[in-house]
Amino acid sequence: MRFSTVATAAIVGSVGAAPLDTRSFNFLETDALAAVGVFNLGLNVALNGYPNAPKCTLANVAVRREWSSLSSGEKKEYIAAVQCLATKPAKTPAGLAAGAKNRYDDFVATHINQTLSIHGTGNFLSWHRYFTWAYEQALRNECGYKGYQPYYNWPKWADDPAASPLFDGSSTSVSGNGAPYDRPATCIPSPDSCGISLPIGTGGGCVTSGPFKNWTVNLGPVAAVLPDATPNPEFFGLGYNPRCLRRDISKAASQGWTKDSDVTDLIKNYKDFTSFSTRMQGDFANGFLGVHTAGHFTIGGDPGGDLFASPGDPAFFFHHGMIDRVWWTWQNLDLKNRQYAIGATITVNNSPPSRNATLDDTFDLGYVGVPTVSIRQTSHTLAGPFCYIYA
Repeated sequence: MRFSTVATAAIVGSVGAAPLDTRSFNFLETDALAAVGVFNLGLNVALNGYPNAPKCTLANVAVRREWSSLSSGEKKEYIAAVQCLATKPAKTPAGLAAGAKNRYDDFVATHINQTLSIHGTGNFLSWHRYFTWAYEQALRNECGYKGYQPYYNWPKWADDPAASPLFDGSSTSVSGNGAPYDRPATCIPSPDSCGISLPIGTGGGCVTSGPFKNWTVNLGPVAAVLPDATPNPEFFGLGYNPRCLRRDISKAASQGWTKDSDVTDLIKNYKDFTSFSTRMQGDFANGFLGVHTAGHFTIGGDPGGDLFASPGDPAFFFHHGMIDRVWWTWQNLDLKNRQYAIGATITVNNSPPSRNATLDDTFDLGYVGVPTVSIRQTSHTLAGPFCYIYA
């Protein structure tokens, strides 16, 4: 029980780490479910012990927090670490990705290379959990960051994401919206198959303020959503293509599919792994974007709206931190049946038809430079390579 008490205190305490926005007082059922999950996790540890002691215990468990709960100093330290990563040399060979010019690009190149085997598949959640953790470790071990990867709590800012501390364009944001750029609505998943027509926002051009206004995007696009996006010299988007960071922060996406009711519906009403993961990723043919795709299109632009190259926008890792928090919450609400739940297949939406995914399926992250792991090893945030929880 002691774990539960401390972990719950971490949730409450993290809110006070920075001046409170008035929205901090709004009740979010999403957060209440996360708190219940922490209690369940703490009770499980009290009864059964830590799954990976002594490597991971109460004494060293990391707590990932929402961006708005960090102090200004903590935000600036994180921003500096991301910028630092973009000054380090790439590990990806030029023969594999000529456009990978720095350490940050290693993460983008890996995602581009593996996109078609990590979306709509049984490893979608575990792969992105490991990917986000590896990025966190690079910030800490290669750029001296002392904190942990923050997340962006979509429901808290769904009414106006551009006004959130993450996207307000201040010196403690990851920069704001792009300059206005008029164009047709965005067809999802593609102009040739327009299941969802997403209205354009007020941006679409280069970001104009904040720490990443001079950020250079080197890789992609592969599946551009902006009609004038500079094409990559290589078909698979791995050539050198330096350009500005563009965003079109979308209220239509956030208000349509990332509200508190959307997230709680996902957590509460999709009880097996396959339905949960599928609902999260969307059903475009039936007009449903899902929290995963809606989160990406809340950011939008280039490369944020590109399924393949989206990690080229630093906001990617905040979004996938929240994806992981939602999965973690869902797992914690029924640990017996969900901690090591698995489903779906090994091809995108089972096309072409393929075998079922298994917990012993393995994956690697290429030149990101971390060991090969299995889905089983990445199904518990207190086991395998991990030792963290969410506030």
